[in-house]
Amino acid sequence: MAEKEFIPLNIAVLVVSDTRTEKTDKSGKLLEARVTEAGHNLYEKSIVIDDIHQIRSSVALWCANEDVNAILTTGGTGVTGRDGTPEAISTLFEKEIEGFGEMFRMLSYEEIGTSALQSRAIAGVANGTYIFCLPGSSGACGTAWDKIISEQLDIRTTPCNLVELMPRLKEK
Repeated sequence: MAEKEFIPLNIAVLVVSDTRTEKTDKSGKLLEARVTEAGHNLYEKSIVIDDIHQIRSSVALWCANEDVNAILTTGGTGVTGRDGTPEAISTLFEKEIEGFGEMFRMLSYEEIGTSALQSRAIAGVANGTYIFCLPGSSGACGTAWDKIISEQLDIRTTPCNLVELMPRLKEK
């Protein structure tokens, strides 16, 4: 059987931070580079403060855009009072991909030990768009992209991947 041909996706990146700017952002730049190096298109990159309404609004706008296939957020997944990305995004999900958070914390445990329990990384589907909410650490973003997301957003990954499910995401 012939290998499937790569399908470039349009991926948006949202940096959630009260302190990062375009100049000081490392995680968003890392994700931007990984997305384009993999052959995908960076649809847009944005930085918003750790505010549930601003986070939700940015992601909801991208979810409403038929051109956006996936969204990667970085930051706001910890346990401090200002960390609100999971609360902002999870209300948008029609389906949560529980295995993503479980796998991410397992892989993180191998790298950083029990500190991995502080991560509330999540993923899901909203309006046919995949959303991955990652920690603000560039190391964590690298782990998530390199060991989970890049393979699942590549139609050539076997035995199955998230790209091949895209035509069916909006079925009722």
